[in-house]
Amino acid sequence: MGYSAFRIVREALTGHRGWKPAWRDPEPKAEYDAVVVGGGGHGLATAFYLAREHGLANVAVLEKGWLGSGNIGRNTTIIRSNYLLPGNQPFYEWSMKLWEGLEQALNFNAMVSQRGVLNLCHSDAQRDAYARRGNAMIMSGADAVLLDRDGVRRMCPFLDFDNARFPITGGLWQPRGGTARHDAVAWGYARAADRRGVDIVQNCEVTGFLIEGGVCRGVETTRGPIRARRVGVAVAGSSSRVMALAGLRLPIESHVLQAFVTEGLKPVLPGVVTYGAGHFYVSQSDKGGLVFGGDLDGYNTYAQRGNLPVVEDVCEGGMAMMPSIGRARVLRMWGGVVDMSMDGSPIIDRTPVEGLFFNGGWCYGGFKATPASGWCFAHLMATGDPHPVAAAMRLDRFRTGAPIDERGAGPQPNLH
Repeated sequence: MGYSAFRIVREALTGHRGWKPAWRDPEPKAEYDAVVVGGGGHGLATAFYLAREHGLANVAVLEKGWLGSGNIGRNTTIIRSNYLLPGNQPFYEWSMKLWEGLEQALNFNAMVSQRGVLNLCHSDAQRDAYARRGNAMIMSGADAVLLDRDGVRRMCPFLDFDNARFPITGGLWQPRGGTARHDAVAWGYARAADRRGVDIVQNCEVTGFLIEGGVCRGVETTRGPIRARRVGVAVAGSSSRVMALAGLRLPIESHVLQAFVTEGLKPVLPGVVTYGAGHFYVSQSDKGGLVFGGDLDGYNTYAQRGNLPVVEDVCEGGMAMMPSIGRARVLRMWGGVVDMSMDGSPIIDRTPVEGLFFNGGWCYGGFKATPASGWCFAHLMATGDPHPVAAAMRLDRFRTGAPIDERGAGPQPNLH
């Protein structure tokens, strides 16, 4: 069943009795060509591209809870490709191009809104760094505009330009950046994958791996063993726990990252704005609420909740950048468990266990990477070779001395 304006009108005239479930709820089969562990954005995207780009219809996605119960529904919905390093920038630009055609590819309204992303700068040195980043973006095919103080003021007159410690001196603007509806991204990928024959199996937790002679032959689950020719793991904050079942120790840590939303306000933000003197980022939802976040909590946890010191720190950053935000009431806050890698960049690679593939270490960049992550992970699982735009995202880069340290913070996961 395809979605269209004609279909909406037809269902409206017939009492909406013709709509069917967006995806099936199948029983798992005994064997598949490929199994993807994790029913979040990356796992669902991987299954969709395995089916569409590589012709693998006998694919299953295994989710321990309900579809989209993890980080895909617990983020701040920002999409962008304003990265600097050659190991990251081409990948995220490919993701942005996939975002731009996503709704047509899925036949689903993911509410992709390219309203722009503005990164503020507060010193000459920071402006020079943004100029370098903007040039790197343009060289990889992305878009970037370096704004002076007046350019930022015309776009966002409500910011605190005269802050004594951190005056706003300019900004780097990516017009093609913006936001997308996180839940709709999961629903769209699930529906599109299901239409191509993929089994999406919910409430099916992986409890072990079937490893025979050093080769992964499938998984053990709470719904019985499932054999597969290849197994891909994309479980975000649970990566360490799941991969430990295969005897693997990963160079990542799990931390909680909080997000917040205020009451609905009249339109004020033109797009996404990030504070350059502190870690604070904010956009405005279609309902009018300000959606914002900041640094992750400073301790390892698997709990999807945060602590009050980080709430205070995030709100301080918002007040310093945009004093008027202090008049808005925060309606709710939530947390997602993110897997922080040693250098702040992701991993899409084979593992030492033949037939077992890993996708993780996304830190803050998981949601914006969803389309390209699925595309590249599907390519790796189907062909055995890394996709060119993800070739640097190797698991052994920490051993060989080839980290992708976008922030320059060193080998300390919580600082990225």
